[in-house]
Amino acid sequence: MSLRLTINGTRHEILSEPDTPLIYVLRDELKLKGTKLGCGVEQCGACAVMIDGKVALSCATPVEVFDGQEITTIEGIADTEIGKRVQQAFIAQAAAQCGYCTSGLVVAATALLSETPFPDDATTSAALTPHLCRCGSHPRVLRAVKEAAAT
Repeated sequence: MSLRLTINGTRHEILSEPDTPLIYVLRDELKLKGTKLGCGVEQCGACAVMIDGKVALSCATPVEVFDGQEITTIEGIADTEIGKRVQQAFIAQAAAQCGYCTSGLVVAATALLSETPFPDDATTSAALTPHLCRCGSHPRVLRAVKEAAAT
């Protein structure tokens, strides 16, 4: 069975089995390695992508669920003005330590600012709560989101 996915603005014919989790299609079939596999049960946020502008976790949900939807991975984030601002703010605030969770956090922050251009601290914290960072970068991440919203 062939699925059609639009990823970062490019249409792809996917040959993977329909029940293959999206992250494996991204990483193995399409060689988009920016989306990370953390826990494998959609509880850490490292696998976050945007589906039609909303955050979705990709490590357990079958690729067939995303057929016909617009998928944006970390590789496509900088193609948007908001995504570019978020990435620049993450760099300016040193909002990554080991970096493993960073792509998921950047995707989540971009989706948040796309929907809520000037979120308050509580809204930002709520949007980023599903994303685990074991290095303790969350204070810098919150500053980066605030900086990206201000620019």
